[in-house]
Amino acid sequence: MPEKPMSEIESLQIIQRMIHTAKQEQRDNGAGWILWGWLLFAACLFSVINLHTEWFSQYFFWNIFGICSLLLLVGAFLTNRFRPAKVKVKTYTSDLFQKLNIGFTITLMLHIISINRGVNPIMGFALLSSMYGFWIMIYAAALNFRPSQWGAYGTWACALAGLFVDTYEWAMILHGVGVVVGYIIPGHIAMKEFNQLQKAG
Repeated sequence: MPEKPMSEIESLQIIQRMIHTAKQEQRDNGAGWILWGWLLFAACLFSVINLHTEWFSQYFFWNIFGICSLLLLVGAFLTNRFRPAKVKVKTYTSDLFQKLNIGFTITLMLHIISINRGVNPIMGFALLSSMYGFWIMIYAAALNFRPSQWGAYGTWACALAGLFVDTYEWAMILHGVGVVVGYIIPGHIAMKEFNQLQKAG
């Protein structure tokens, strides 16, 4: 059967939704960066403390981080799965972020498996930081968010320094610093700017 032609009002509504979606994609409330940043930083911090107190095994807090990450990912999937259906406008940016997240997650899993399979953890965490920097830079470029661009450079600097340290403690310190400059600080800046825009709008 031939499709029913859209009225002018319906056409305008679709255009308005597209414009609204495009505008929203140029903003990031920073919540995701802050959440993952503080989780990663906590794992680094408690790992350093644990080296001196010897409460648990060396990777105990990273195992806790892994469990929390898995629960958050499953929760996000279920939330999206059972959310009431809405008309979605697919854009280049949303498609890019979706593929980026899939690629990042797969690469992250391969890095983690390689560390568990025998890759030197000191080097392994430096390479993880370099991957964070790459991920952050793509988001920064797509959203034209300069604090994240500088955060990516800072994360890469920590990754480079991590290739020249000899102890797990320094690997954790540099990993934690990279997370602060790449995730936490830009995340809080993004949240502040987002809240200001929401109040102004």
